Order: sequence, then structure tokens, then C-alpha cells
Amino acid sequence: MKITVGDYELLATFEDNPSARAFQELLAQGPLTVSMEDYGGFEKVGPLGTTLTRSDTSITTQPGDVILYQGNQITIYYGTNSWTFTRLAKIDDPTDLQAKLGEGTVQVTFSLA
Repeated sequence: MKITVGDYELLATFEDNPSARAFQELLAQGPLTVSMEDYGGFEKVGPLGTTLTRSDTSITTQPGDVILYQGNQITIYYGTNSWTFTRLAKIDDPTDLQAKLGEGTVQVTFSLA
């Protein structure tokens, strides 16, 4: 998967779960742009615009995790958090991720690479 934020293109590898497959099917219809904002000082979050099947497990996120939250929001973690989430993908190289994601509200486009 490709994640585009401003001038940055980040590549991510999908997880192997029903939720990630549903997200892939959604992206097969075309790129999805989400307005995302900082939350908690460790993630960017935004509305997915639809609800996907959840495959929640208790995990501790790592920088670069792309997470489905409550079935209808997508988050990109640049910090860590422990909760019951569904991991959709992992950014291959999360170096300087917080800086690449920018401050405040940003437009993030998810597409199939």
C-alpha cells in the first residue's frame, strides 16, 4: 500500500487478517483520502467514511502501525499505545514519521502501490 502525505510517499505492508483484506478491497475501488489530525500526541486519526470488519486484539502499537479503530476510523501511529485495535498494515520505514505526517490536520491518501 502507498500512503501519501504532502510530498512524502510511504510504503506499507498489509497485515494478514479479514479487516486488512476488506481495506484492500476498498482501495481496489480507488485511492482514499482522509482528513487526519493529531490525537494524544502519538497518532493521526481520521474518519474512514465506511465501516470495516474488526479483527480487534490487545496490542501495543509501534511507530508506523496503520490501525482500524472502532471499525470506522483509521489511525497512523508515530508513538506507542496499548489498547484493543485491529492492525491493517505497517509502514515499511517509519523513520521521522511524526515529521513526515506534519502538524495539525493533514490530508492523507491511501492507495494500492
